[in-house]
Amino acid sequence: MERKRIVVIGGSAAGPKAAAKARRLDEGAEIILLQKGADLSMASCGYPYYVGGFFDDRNRLLATPAGVVRDTKFYLNAKAIDARTSTEATGIDRAARTISFRNLATGDTGSLPYDKLILATGAVARMPPVPGIDLEGVTTLQSMKDADFLRAVRDEKKIRKAVVIGGGLIGIETCEALHLAGIELTVVEMMPQLLTFLDRDMAMLVENHVRAKGVNVITHNGLAAFLGKDGKLTGIKLQNGTELECELAVVAIGVVPNVELARKAGLTIGSKGGIEVDRYMKTSDPSIYAVGDCVEIPHRMTGKKILAPYGDLANLEGRVAGENAIAGDTVTFPGTIQTGICKVFDFSAGSTGLSDSAAKANGFPDAVAVLNASTDKPGFMGGKLVVTRLVADRKTGRVLGAQVVGPGDVAKQVAQWALSIQGNMTIDDIVNADMPYAPPFSLAIDHFIAAAHLMQNKLKGRLKGITAFELKTELDAGKKPFLVDARGPDEYEAMRLGIGETLIPLGALRKRLGELPQDKDAEIVCFCKISLRGYEAALILEANGWKNVRVLEGGIMAWPFPREK
Repeated sequence: MERKRIVVIGGSAAGPKAAAKARRLDEGAEIILLQKGADLSMASCGYPYYVGGFFDDRNRLLATPAGVVRDTKFYLNAKAIDARTSTEATGIDRAARTISFRNLATGDTGSLPYDKLILATGAVARMPPVPGIDLEGVTTLQSMKDADFLRAVRDEKKIRKAVVIGGGLIGIETCEALHLAGIELTVVEMMPQLLTFLDRDMAMLVENHVRAKGVNVITHNGLAAFLGKDGKLTGIKLQNGTELECELAVVAIGVVPNVELARKAGLTIGSKGGIEVDRYMKTSDPSIYAVGDCVEIPHRMTGKKILAPYGDLANLEGRVAGENAIAGDTVTFPGTIQTGICKVFDFSAGSTGLSDSAAKANGFPDAVAVLNASTDKPGFMGGKLVVTRLVADRKTGRVLGAQVVGPGDVAKQVAQWALSIQGNMTIDDIVNADMPYAPPFSLAIDHFIAAAHLMQNKLKGRLKGITAFELKTELDAGKKPFLVDARGPDEYEAMRLGIGETLIPLGALRKRLGELPQDKDAEIVCFCKISLRGYEAALILEANGWKNVRVLEGGIMAWPFPREK
């Protein structure tokens, strides 16, 4: 039997996974991996945490779970894969089924034939087209070289002020890393909010936390220029003319698929700028697969092609391509629902599926959202706040999306919602879900199930909610709904919104109905710390004839605006 030759271009996440899967399925195949950089299998999502000092051994970014560094010797001895670092693929001859390459260390060139080729060329950092981009002190956090540079900045402690351009995942993680080094930090985001995968009210909760850590946050204002002297960065200029002094600027405004090699070879490039692949991860050439940050994949809910540069997806795609390169096109990759999470100081922020606005724009006109705020486990076990914005389809009850933020166990919540979406579960499926419970791990009715209960009540018309943004908009417009704070006096004295609310504890409400507007059509909004008592208060008022009663979703804990105390 003729020996099959598999060539993989790219040695970060997707490429090594594809090569390793191919080897497991065919011990006799010749597998060659070309990597332009000096390192292999870099845990790039770990770069901010290496910079931030969460661990000090650089090799941990390159090692197996057992601690073995994945270098060329490891790939040769453990996997019989010929991994060549500092080797750049320079061209693809599809007719001859060969690739040309250049050794960056020696300058030597050569070519390799292939039976199957797997492209894992990744992405490159998006850079703003502004003056001063080449100044010393302007960097990204895209490569091991970048991570080494910023780790040195941390360790040397010579930088006093830094700016992070971009308030997305990498920008926020980099912000924390540099803040831990004692650097005075500003985050600049052109959009009106940080973390644009979140809705505005959820993003504001995160932004409040970032500001509370002493970070200066500037939104709705973009970068105009980097300023410098003698070739070194001295500051930045914003689009509104503001100038900020800094000695370091980290650009984190996203990535662009690295498709030049594929484009030169005549492979089809999609409308989003990534290599076009089918469900087998196969390109427009039946002998070539493509995986990772360089490709476009379908959104599983909308069917639209998107860019999804996530490390976990890269590994999954690589596994599929590696198997198909050996066994024929037998396994498929279904796409993504864009599940993601990031650490933000003492908060986490994650999302999965669609927001209600995205759902309405993509075939779910009856999407409805509800907010749940509660602790992740009982207070006597040190429970921490979690806020979830859940989206479902009003007609079918199908779960469409969820956003979760807070200092509590956000990862657990996002994971549960992600599987619910991929399993096409409905709210009715979840309200009685059999989940693991013990006080060290969750509430008796887990936050996840409680969010489903709230949505079920909303879908049945029992919960009539109003969001913090909607209420604030009404107040700013001069409307004055009657606001009922259903907590106790001690709670009110310790913390309150100060927006004109009247304190009427839930236990006293039935006796104090005369203090409410006697016009049964008057607008009334009820709330408490998390609005459980607010909901019960609203039900009491509705039972007594009031017709326009709403509940402030998430209560005081999800209020993203300034409070009186």
